[in-house]
Amino acid sequence: MQFRARVLDAQQRIDTVRLEAIGPAEARKELLQQGLKVMSLDAERASAAWGASRGKTFSLVLFAQELLALLQAGLSVIESVDALLEKDSSPASRLVLQQLAQDLRSGHKLSVALQRQPSTFAPLFVGLVGAAERTSNLTEALTRFIEYQTRVDSVRAKVVSASVYPAILMLVGAAVTVFLLSYVVPKFALVYQGTGRALPWASQLLIQWGRYAAEHAVPLAVTAALVVTALVFGVLRARRTGALGAAIKRLPWVGDRLRQMEVARLYLTLGLLLEGGMSIGQALQLLRSVGAPADRERMDRVRATVSEGQPLSKALEKEALTMPVAARLLKVGEETGQLGTMLRRAALFHEGETARWIERFTRAFEPVLMAVIGLVIGLIVLLLYMPIFDLAGSFQ
Repeated sequence: MQFRARVLDAQQRIDTVRLEAIGPAEARKELLQQGLKVMSLDAERASAAWGASRGKTFSLVLFAQELLALLQAGLSVIESVDALLEKDSSPASRLVLQQLAQDLRSGHKLSVALQRQPSTFAPLFVGLVGAAERTSNLTEALTRFIEYQTRVDSVRAKVVSASVYPAILMLVGAAVTVFLLSYVVPKFALVYQGTGRALPWASQLLIQWGRYAAEHAVPLAVTAALVVTALVFGVLRARRTGALGAAIKRLPWVGDRLRQMEVARLYLTLGLLLEGGMSIGQALQLLRSVGAPADRERMDRVRATVSEGQPLSKALEKEALTMPVAARLLKVGEETGQLGTMLRRAALFHEGETARWIERFTRAFEPVLMAVIGLVIGLIVLLLYMPIFDLAGSFQ
């Protein structure tokens, strides 16, 4: 990140300094090392070069993959980070790796060094590395994290790809409808205005709208722009507050599947942590910090139930976080001591179900959506041409 600081130098002069750092604490530390007293520190927003800097942010999955390859090649952690630093040319990545190498040389463990950059390294990744350091199995932890993140990204990509085409169809359909109502209908209204013929009732309504749109084009355009802007801001605000997700979850069929996806991800994350060497209590505590804010109270209750000596399967069932197949697998895992493996299998089973449902829903929804858009546009065109058909019939 770029920061702008108002500082006081050794000669008691006030100056403005710009610098790059991972976060505000690192920026203040760097300025103090230069003998400058910080009066104010502000993060600068991206400028016109924002588009050029996109895609250059630090990739956690890529870092884990490269670190795993170097460790498997026989390098130590410090040597691996130094190697990554030498080959990386991205300023953002170099800042992260430089801080990481500095912390490692200061004697910190890798998990502690990662934890000192919370905006870059997710708590889940830090927790896995910390558990692996206790068992001296860092490569296996990195392998599990890469597999986990790849699977999570794959599910997210399926949802996004399934919604892209319907979204494009709706945008195109809405654009064509607006074009017909705002441009074509007013033109036809002017043509029919002086004919003196009686028009069908539905066509009269459409033509009256065309006349009104032609006479009030500017106010209607401004109103439409304001409505669209308000809708966009409303959707963005609802997304930030979680109201949008809550509303989607109330939809029939869709909401149940989204909840199933969330539970599957919960199982996958919990299984990953347990297989990484964490206790159930530690895993649930970490899961609380990486889960959705709406689920934190439920995870607290699950942890409290488990701490009372109840099995995890009963604690999750009490909070409605189980499904029939998952409940059976969890009980088998508790009986055989392979709870982490069974959690992961339950997650994979429900992910497969979700993927098949997305495919079926997409195949059914897209034709229905195209038919609705075609009917709306076809109805507008039919109402426009009905007077022409009536006029042609009178000539015969």
